Amino acid sequence: MAVKDAGQAASSQSRGARGRASRSAAAVADRPPEQAELVQLLTPEGERVKHPDYPLDITAAEVKGLYRDLVIVRRIDFEAIALQRQGELGIWASLLGQEAAQVGSGRALGPRDMAFPTYREHGVAWCRGLDPMKLLELFRGVSHGGWDPTEHNFHLYTIVIGSQTLHATGYAMGIQRDGAVGEDGEAVIVYFGDGATSQGDVNEAFIYASVNNAPVVFFCQNNQWAISEPLERQSRVPLYQRASGFGFPGVRVDGNDVFACLAVTRKAMQAAREGQGPTLIEAYTYRMGAHTTTDDPTRYRLSAELEAWKLKDPIERVKQYLIRTEQVEMSFFDEVDAEAAEVGGQVRAACQTMPDPLPESMFDDVYTSRTAQNAAERAEFDAYLDSFVGEEAAR
Repeated sequence: MAVKDAGQAASSQSRGARGRASRSAAAVADRPPEQAELVQLLTPEGERVKHPDYPLDITAAEVKGLYRDLVIVRRIDFEAIALQRQGELGIWASLLGQEAAQVGSGRALGPRDMAFPTYREHGVAWCRGLDPMKLLELFRGVSHGGWDPTEHNFHLYTIVIGSQTLHATGYAMGIQRDGAVGEDGEAVIVYFGDGATSQGDVNEAFIYASVNNAPVVFFCQNNQWAISEPLERQSRVPLYQRASGFGFPGVRVDGNDVFACLAVTRKAMQAAREGQGPTLIEAYTYRMGAHTTTDDPTRYRLSAELEAWKLKDPIERVKQYLIRTEQVEMSFFDEVDAEAAEVGGQVRAACQTMPDPLPESMFDDVYTSRTAQNAAERAEFDAYLDSFVGEEAAR
């Protein structure tokens, strides 16, 4: 065979291989999630199933605690949506449908682990002990996300899509350099959505975390829709498989299964603490509400899709499990509902009486310690405010 002919044959084979690979990737992307590897420990019907890699020993008291978390977090979310509709909040990003992913992963964290959220991790905030009113202050516009990240090891909400993954990776590299890794060490978890995986920041974070073997867990809540863009606009393969291209493991978990999210996150965080490097967790879930209260999901998705996911509700499956296993009296559910209503009432009352901040408070917490420039600018602003007091007195 002539060199020219051989080259053409090789080129043809290469194109054929690329074509087959492309069709294979398309087939994987189009395959229903149930046919892909999906870690599940609790079915939508509330039946326990076992997974060889993720055993979970959990007591009745712990299951009841998880159910309580799920119900209260959803109630806080409902109250916030109502408050926004009534003009008390500027905007709100609902977590409806994603409670299990957040509560399961949040309860898997150790007290010294650091969490980096987006702007929707209200369930993780609850698990870390953050007062819900701190979240509402941000969406009401009376704070810039005013909580101390070190108080609960829960970083500030991040509005810019994907940038928190770089922050988390840098923090994890700091843990590593401080020698705080080991069996009883520290680790980092960072949350982001399926749409964020198309951002350069996220992929750069994957690279840095991989080559530095950083103790960080990337927790992607794949809720199927990046605002109005469906998942197929983000990836041709399941998102968890992207991790292999960066050199670290990825796993897909049923994001509506609080047991599976707990077990998978717990194992990944422990691996990170022990120096085994990063893991990508894809929590396969669904955003049952709007992207934010400014969004209308009926314009871009079918109601039948929503109805199908309602059958996988994360709260209902835990309730059914508790009933099936006879671990609680029926009065338990009434008690949790009453407690959730009480928390919701407290949130509503506190939001409606929330004071506006003092104008000069914008100079607080800019730096860890006040600089000369910061002090001078504050003094100048105080003098400016005092000038209005003089004008009022002269009238």
